[in-house]
Amino acid sequence: MRDHSKLKAFQLADALVLQVYVTAQTFPREERYGWVSQMRRAAVSTGSNPVEGSARTSKAEYTRFVEVALGSSRELQYQISLASRLGYLEGGAIEQAATLVAKTLGALLNALRKSTPSTAHSPKPTAHP
Repeated sequence: MRDHSKLKAFQLADALVLQVYVTAQTFPREERYGWVSQMRRAAVSTGSNPVEGSARTSKAEYTRFVEVALGSSRELQYQISLASRLGYLEGGAIEQAATLVAKTLGALLNALRKSTPSTAHSPKPTAHP
């Protein structure tokens, strides 16, 4: 079993979840049950999926959970960007943190994909007459 706590991607995502929770407390009250809830779910998904994937026995399953985490991190990047543009938060540090998480998850995903041999392009044996 893989140790998720040693993954840089997990460590960064975990720190980002805490940032999102603290930052979201400053949003207008009318946004707390909709948008804030969605941002928190995306942030938690970004950190939780590598943890769950690390417990899976197959590399394919692990890779899939990292893909989901990357998707959630990109969703969160958009939400943070939008909140910043609407004036709900000062985006600088949290936007940088979200970008770093997405880049790190992307690098992990690329490494996982490169280490998995592909059989899709392997030549098929042909019968000779």
